[in-house]
Amino acid sequence: MILDSSALLSFFEFSVDWEKELCQLVGAYRLVVPSAVVRELQILAKRTTGPKKAIAALKLIAKLETIDTKIDSADEACVQIAEKVHGIVVTNDMALREQLKNHNIPVIFLREKRKLVLDE
Repeated sequence: MILDSSALLSFFEFSVDWEKELCQLVGAYRLVVPSAVVRELQILAKRTTGPKKAIAALKLIAKLETIDTKIDSADEACVQIAEKVHGIVVTNDMALREQLKNHNIPVIFLREKRKLVLDE
């Protein structure tokens, strides 16, 4: 599964046991983070207003595998990796969800601020 920054930030905004939810949706899984998402979170963490969630997300992904991409856009990197590995993208970004749908890529997103849902 490929994590987008919007999903990572939501893990720290809402009280969701995301690890348990992901396991219930797909069983065993491996999480990866595109390097473009890491860069996006690093920029957010440097802002003077509201960097706490981005800093927490960076600490979380330090334990995960990062996939280096030459693409600067986090959204495009998620799409490219998902197509390459036939992966599922975890995101709350509506525009990215639409783009993934157009590419027939499954998406996991947060519904009603309390549960994760798989949209295939």
